[in-house]
Amino acid sequence: MTHYQTAAKDRVPFVQKAAFGAGHLVNNLLPGSLGVFMFFLLTAFGMDPFLAGLLGGLPRFYDAITDPIMGFISDNTKSRFGRRRPYIFIGAISSGILFAVLWQLSPDNSTTYNFWYFLIFSLIYLTGNTIFSTPLIGLGYEMTSDYNERTRLMAFSQTLGQIAWMIVPWFWVLIANPNLFESQAVGVRKLSIIVGAVCMVLGVMPAIFCKGIDATNMEGRVKITYKTLWSNLMDLFRGIVQVSKNKPFMKLCGATFLVFNGFQLVASFSYFIIVFYMFKGDYGLAGNWPAWFSTVSALITAFLVIPVISAIASRVGKRNAFIISTFISVVGYLLKWWGFNPENPWLMFMPLPLMVFGIGGLFTLMMSMTADVCDLDELNNGMPRKEGTFGAIYWWMVKLGQAIALVLGGLVLKLVGFDQNAAIQTAETITKLRIADISIPALTALLAVVVMWKYDLTETKAREIKTMLVERRGEL
Repeated sequence: MTHYQTAAKDRVPFVQKAAFGAGHLVNNLLPGSLGVFMFFLLTAFGMDPFLAGLLGGLPRFYDAITDPIMGFISDNTKSRFGRRRPYIFIGAISSGILFAVLWQLSPDNSTTYNFWYFLIFSLIYLTGNTIFSTPLIGLGYEMTSDYNERTRLMAFSQTLGQIAWMIVPWFWVLIANPNLFESQAVGVRKLSIIVGAVCMVLGVMPAIFCKGIDATNMEGRVKITYKTLWSNLMDLFRGIVQVSKNKPFMKLCGATFLVFNGFQLVASFSYFIIVFYMFKGDYGLAGNWPAWFSTVSALITAFLVIPVISAIASRVGKRNAFIISTFISVVGYLLKWWGFNPENPWLMFMPLPLMVFGIGGLFTLMMSMTADVCDLDELNNGMPRKEGTFGAIYWWMVKLGQAIALVLGGLVLKLVGFDQNAAIQTAETITKLRIADISIPALTALLAVVVMWKYDLTETKAREIKTMLVERRGEL
């Protein structure tokens, strides 16, 4: 159990936690909705599958470039409203509007028109979303300097973020419901406007109510103008190099890459197993079971796993909490073998309380530990603090792994013999698919434990670093 008490000045008020959590809900709702809506490019708008794949992949490369740039810009911004909040405000509004505009497609348009319309507005939308999300992550890292309060803040925000994943699975049901919309295309267009409006309202909350560190007298920030563009790029690269030499941070990135992308690689497999194994390829009988599976996962993560992980971390430390939660998730993955039972569909929910410890604990703990790493970087490399750069590189790693997981997931389906045109899969294919669904995330989770085994940025060390930084800054 921790021997330290959080000082009153280091506690984040509930209103600020709620506002930051609202921002995280948006940060989950937009990509979650995008993932569902992308499916309807094929069925509602008649997009060629290859072109739809390009529309899913090409913008990711652009996103990988803009994230670190935005992190660098927000780290070095001088404003009476702080380094992050102006961007969050502008980015929230532009993200909501552009998300709605992105989906105002029509099946009556030519494929070529829809392809270029969607590609161009994807790049514009991602620019707005980067302006919002990268500073938001950086703001969270600097809202408190206390080791345990950081975990509580991230736990609260992740709990609110899970609300998005309770809602998103039902978009499939709503869009395809002829009683609600006259066609899938109309459903996509109208629902995207609702999603965009909600994201605008919730997205500006962190900009209005949250407070970061006082950067008024922060030294080392560079001037960002057109004339200094080249030197700014050099400063950006130097910052990235410094971040990449931070060993604790690279351990966090490596462990996240393994846990999250092991999970992502087989994320769609549960849907296939429910439909083709439990309901013999009958989509009508499968009904809403896949949606309920995803929603219940999010409910358990939000209201059971995240609070438990936060409590464990305050008692045994963040590293140990990560190892414990990861081992629990491996047990959950193994139980899926018995949980997916054609004789009793309700058993599919049996492994969930254990399985979701992996993802539920991952981002709560890793985001909290990244905030600790930002202190270590300031100690080693001085000002300015690089919360934006650290956040951008961390999430760049997540997005890179997610893209790789999408490719490898298709490869695994091909290797196990899955035939997308067959209503009934062979028994051998189903068995191989179930084995892959269990073994891949379990193996990557265990490898992540190996990566984090010697992570040494403990609470004691983190508080020592904080004390040295306070003395260096001349703070009371």
